[in-house]
Amino acid sequence: DWNDGLNLIGPEGKGESIWLAWFLADVLSSFAELLDRIGQTAEAVEHRTHAQELAAVVEVQAWDGAWYRRAYFDDGTPLGSAASEDAKIDSLPQSWAVISGAGDPARAAQALQAVEEHLVCEPQKMVLLFTPPFDKTSHDPGYIKGYLPGVRENGGQYTHGSLWVPLAFARRGEGDKAVKLLMLMNPVEHARTPEDVARYKVEPYVAAADIYALAGQEGRGGWTWYTGSAGWMYRIWIEEALGLTVRADRLTLAPSIPSWWPGFTLRYRYRSALYTITVENPQQVSHGVAAMELDGVSLPDKVVVLQDDGQPHRLRVIMG
Repeated sequence: DWNDGLNLIGPEGKGESIWLAWFLADVLSSFAELLDRIGQTAEAVEHRTHAQELAAVVEVQAWDGAWYRRAYFDDGTPLGSAASEDAKIDSLPQSWAVISGAGDPARAAQALQAVEEHLVCEPQKMVLLFTPPFDKTSHDPGYIKGYLPGVRENGGQYTHGSLWVPLAFARRGEGDKAVKLLMLMNPVEHARTPEDVARYKVEPYVAAADIYALAGQEGRGGWTWYTGSAGWMYRIWIEEALGLTVRADRLTLAPSIPSWWPGFTLRYRYRSALYTITVENPQQVSHGVAAMELDGVSLPDKVVVLQDDGQPHRLRVIMG
């Protein structure tokens, strides 16, 4: 029931989680797209209307002035607010305001700017889930407070959720920032020097579930071989930064890369066919596709209909 989403926030601003409300708005919009495809237009309109209503409630109840709040305690005290004692800013509602496509664009941009300012720690190569960690508040946020301040979800880099920050920047077409953060979170970047290795302490060739922000242990990795984080990292690199999307037999390219990249090459196998994809960036832009050619033939709609024909194909993509 979509009304459960409104109950997450409630008429008085009380409830559990703002980012889940963004998520539900995204689900409603995505389901509306599926309904359109099978001809259930009236139901699609209804779902889109519900998504818009939910987003409107979030905008009224959850905007804190420079970013979105995370949630409210049962007594109505906000969590993830500049007025909060702990967890003043949380990355999840900021990221999902963009990912869902439901957030006010100007506010979402301001919220991501706040994430950069408060949650991106370049010297330690970390993107924190929120800050400061739970330590002083008398309110009970649940089991998360059981971790030491700065460990795992409690104010460290909880990689699964922190990866949604570069995803959000990529969705906005800010490829420079998206790839910068992906590089920052790449495990191998935590082991470039002996000093880095001594600090990180875990394998630099697999994704870690978390990285500590605990005083004296900043930059230490924890719980490696974490497939949830690895899966998101892979998807964000391939689908959001490099922009390769395949839905059924339709392939599209919408890169969101650093403006200084001259381009890149991908090889994609579709059943018996091999597609070699060359992306060129002559205008040094971060996003946007000016033209696409498949085997020398222009694709005005910039969509490749994949063929299971056992043949090699060449796709040329020119950004601009």
